[in-house]
Amino acid sequence: MKEKNFEIAMDRLNEIVAKLEKNEASLDEAISLFEEGLELVKFCDSKLKHFEERVDELIKDYQK
Repeated sequence: MKEKNFEIAMDRLNEIVAKLEKNEASLDEAISLFEEGLELVKFCDSKLKHFEERVDELIKDYQK
């Protein structure tokens, strides 16, 4: 995936959702956008889990 940044990935995901909600894409384009959106969701979910783990580590270190 080209997206390496959480914010950029979320922006693109929002673009995809908006385009799909307008229902103006052809079926082929809609499927392609949907697939891209799923990849972005996986990427963002992974990043969020990593951020959460890092925050937990920082809190544990702070409490020592």
